[in-house]
Amino acid sequence: MAAVLRSKSNGSGLGRHTTVTGVLFSFAVIVAVVTIMVLTALERVSENANVLDDERSRETTIGALKTFENQLAATLDDYAAWDDAAANVYAPEGMAWTISNYGEMSLNSPLFDMAIVIDDQKRTVMAYQDGLPMQMPVGDFFSPSLWLLLDKVRAPDPGEKPQATGFIKTARGIAAVGIALVREKSGELDLPAGRHRYLIFARHLDEDKISALGTTYVLNGLRLVPADFPTAYSVEIADPARTVLGKLAWVSRSPGDISYAQVRPMVIQALGLVGLFFVVLLTIGWLAGRRLKAEENSAREEAVRDRLSGLSNRDGLSLAVDSFVAEARQTKRNVLLLYLDLDGFKEVNDSYGHGTGDQLIRAVAAGLDVLIPDDAVLARIGGDEFAIAFLSDEENAAALQLAEQILDFLAEPLEVGRRVVVVGASIGIAMSSLGSIDREELVRRADLAMYKAKEAGRARMTLYDPAMDTDRAQRNVLELDLRMAIESGDLTLAYQPLVDASTHEMNGVEALVRWNRPGYGPVSPEVFIPIAETSGLIESLGLFVLRKACETAKQWPELKISVNVSPGQFRNPAFTDYVRYVLKQTEIDASRVTLEITEGYMIQNPQRTRQSIERLKSLGVKVALDDFGSGFSSIGYLRQFGFDRIKIDRSLVTDIIGDSRQREMLQATVALARALDIPVTAEGIETEEQAVALRLFGCDSLQGYFFGKPMTAEHINDRLQERREARVLRRIVG
Repeated sequence: MAAVLRSKSNGSGLGRHTTVTGVLFSFAVIVAVVTIMVLTALERVSENANVLDDERSRETTIGALKTFENQLAATLDDYAAWDDAAANVYAPEGMAWTISNYGEMSLNSPLFDMAIVIDDQKRTVMAYQDGLPMQMPVGDFFSPSLWLLLDKVRAPDPGEKPQATGFIKTARGIAAVGIALVREKSGELDLPAGRHRYLIFARHLDEDKISALGTTYVLNGLRLVPADFPTAYSVEIADPARTVLGKLAWVSRSPGDISYAQVRPMVIQALGLVGLFFVVLLTIGWLAGRRLKAEENSAREEAVRDRLSGLSNRDGLSLAVDSFVAEARQTKRNVLLLYLDLDGFKEVNDSYGHGTGDQLIRAVAAGLDVLIPDDAVLARIGGDEFAIAFLSDEENAAALQLAEQILDFLAEPLEVGRRVVVVGASIGIAMSSLGSIDREELVRRADLAMYKAKEAGRARMTLYDPAMDTDRAQRNVLELDLRMAIESGDLTLAYQPLVDASTHEMNGVEALVRWNRPGYGPVSPEVFIPIAETSGLIESLGLFVLRKACETAKQWPELKISVNVSPGQFRNPAFTDYVRYVLKQTEIDASRVTLEITEGYMIQNPQRTRQSIERLKSLGVKVALDDFGSGFSSIGYLRQFGFDRIKIDRSLVTDIIGDSRQREMLQATVALARALDIPVTAEGIETEEQAVALRLFGCDSLQGYFFGKPMTAEHINDRLQERREARVLRRIVG
């Protein structure tokens, strides 16, 4: 024990020759001093608690008196400002009404026990107490301070009601008394001064009411005492002449003294326990040393572990990869790193809540843990991002095989709680051959490859290639230029005609965004639209296209305008508000605007899609399903989401003349849509034969190069002008 004490003393700076006795004596002195300080502090806390409680009781009592008076004032105002009262109190035949509605109401009323009506000469018109006529004259029953209230009512302050209240000494004790001019509810009174009458209500502070106040406001022993009664805790009651009539007194609860009396024995008992505690503390000190190292190791492990999934976190991955790289340099092996980003995780979170998202993370973590090699490290490095690192004698083959197994695993529906969800993954793979690449560069390459997989369409794996660095740099510059083009409005729109299938007359246009990048020339939408999607620019780009298209379409009142909406825009809960703002700003008829969406977002979020479509249609715009037939589209979507129109994808149109099976499939598709009373547009028309066939199949609107390529607004103007001139000519000839 002495050795332990010396060791701890050295560590604490007490000196290496400190003895057990010296340590215990020092502890005893410290405990005694601390105990005295604690008891002194408790006494002060007790005193402060008493003072605070007494002050609270004082404020509460003042408030109780004020509430007692205000209740009478509110009641008086209701009875005095009353059209019926103004009609009857002043009428010679109104005494019966006055007694019934004032005098007799004083019987057993909780709000007033006296009701009196006087005139301008202080003569009593009616006086009732407890429902019976008063036997004592009013002037004798009340102290003269009553007339101070009457004077205040006769000459009220500007903006004040002709009413006054206060506490008055009466033959029965002390009462809250109020006087008010009897008048119409509006405040009007068509009688001159000198003929006014006044209503007096009194509410005595009797024993029952004071007891009720004490109960309501938690005032211990509240009672009414004379003005000269000696008491430490009281509030004076004064009349309008500032004469003290009496006092409301209460008994202090002294919560501080009660608490101190309860705590003091415990503190004294604690004095003995503290001494014992330090003896025990010295005894178990050596046990703490044994546990310290284990706890440090546990804390270190906890710091590198993800709490949700139980996997390693980003720091844990960094330590593992550093260790793998060092080992690979010695053993001449390769370090393989896979970066995974779950596809569709955000939609699961948005649709079903974070609880379901957390369950999904744990389910994916459990599945990945089964697939990885025994010596691999699996980490969760972000919200829906995972990483797998391991050593291998092979190069990329082992990583590719593992990535394929992961993609197969995530392609299957996952049961999360009571829900079944489908997610995929975009996987990037990088290798440090023989440990030649350090951890930071290896992670950067895997991350870059993962984003390339995501850009390429998701649900796939991609190996790092040095060309990706060049592509990333070019993409960053392209993204910056695109952002500047959107902000400065340097983008343009082209408009492809939509024609009536029967007459081939243009009845609408589809707005298509175009970008002529300075110094580079035209950039295909297939290039910059995905960049806008992944960089978060798609919402500002889509808003620009919608606004520009609506502004331009105002000059074509005979045409409808169609605008494509990306999944990034559609999943934004505020998208409907953006559309409403554009419609209001451009002042275009909402029924002329059609928003075209693709099926991808519907599959992931059917419920949210239905809600978004309903909100958009409430604005008056039309909603069309674009590229129908190119993926998983089904007639079930048409029935479920209530689209105003579908657009047949060009892939179904291309071979309808030569391929009978495709022709039959397209014909059946259009027939089913028409059966649901949904108009059909076919796009990709390049020949007259295709146009005729699709019209016969039931398409009412056509689009394609046969009718016109995307063109400028000026060319649309020219075509409309030609059509107008032709119509004028036909009318002249006809």
